[in-house]
Amino acid sequence: MKLPGPDHPITITPNPKRVRVTADGVVIAETTHALTLKEANYPAVQYVPRQDANMALLARTERTTHCPYKGDASYFSVKANGKTLDNAIWTYETPFPAMAEISGHLAFYPDKVKIEEVA
Repeated sequence: MKLPGPDHPITITPNPKRVRVTADGVVIAETTHALTLKEANYPAVQYVPRQDANMALLARTERTTHCPYKGDASYFSVKANGKTLDNAIWTYETPFPAMAEISGHLAFYPDKVKIEEVA
């Protein structure tokens, strides 16, 4: 386990905007409670509370990955309009203590779904 610091900063802040995630025009998630995670030089990631996602459209997969800063990630595929987007979502169900805020949240690959901030 590594801790964020000057050499690898990670910040988590509430996003004041409404975040909508769609796949093929189907709304997968919509929230005014997203968290914006900024990590080092990576693009910012929106973490959406699970309760604001349509979990009926998601299917857990066997994929797992490990981040030395956040912990072990689990993955979900999205099923919308007869299509399956494999491993389009990741989540840290029991993140390391420094990242506890993202527990219970979902993050989405922007090359697989549309993530937008709306008024």
